[in-house]
Amino acid sequence: MTLTMEYGAILVALGFIAGIINTLAGGGSNLTLPALMVMGMPADVANATNRVGVWLQCASGMAGFKRHDKLDTQDIWPVLVPSLIGGLLGALAAAWLPTSWVKPLLLGTLLTMTVVMLVKPATLTPPPRTPIKKVKDTPSAWLGLCLAGFYGGFVQAGVGFVLLAALCGTLNYDLVRGNALKLACTLAFTTLSLLVFIADDLVHWLPGLLLAVGTMTGARVAVKFAISANPKTLKLFLFVMTLVGCIAAYAF
Repeated sequence: MTLTMEYGAILVALGFIAGIINTLAGGGSNLTLPALMVMGMPADVANATNRVGVWLQCASGMAGFKRHDKLDTQDIWPVLVPSLIGGLLGALAAAWLPTSWVKPLLLGTLLTMTVVMLVKPATLTPPPRTPIKKVKDTPSAWLGLCLAGFYGGFVQAGVGFVLLAALCGTLNYDLVRGNALKLACTLAFTTLSLLVFIADDLVHWLPGLLLAVGTMTGARVAVKFAISANPKTLKLFLFVMTLVGCIAAYAF
């Protein structure tokens, strides 16, 4: 595969948009995965290469939320344990199962999240000042984070919606703090995924790093917006992204 200057610029630009979308909601990989496949990558290679940009975007976004005191560092480890277990299983499944499983899982998950947001919007946006629950005292949160990790390790695209459902819907984090912890979870299981994909020699580093230039920049912009935005605006953005994600999953 030959990477031209034009394709490189497109990857950086799409990475920037995806970094914003992934930091505020989820589904940015619906842009970057098709772009990598258009360049001639098989679906499994594109899936693996995409994780380079996701990993660095998460690191950049977490640092931004921490600077603004919106990352609850004491809560990171409890939410990481089930996410890591699921993420490892998902990455192994992605490396071994047929790629034909990816699209049905992606589309089914995004359609489910869209319906949930329409029927029960409080699932992703709990009422203000609702007490935050502990993972150890909330079995549904443990299960939800484990499933989110599996989905993220297997597909990645749209995992932010699943994580927010677990973090905001079962543990009662607001969208800003939920997004910060979402990035921590995604960083953790993306690390495991990358190790599996690197071991299988599926990562193309140059396209992945070009994506990362864009995703890191987009994440920094998104954090600044999230801190100052009206919660209703974040909620609307999240809902719109689920719809866009459904359309993209169906189209590709």
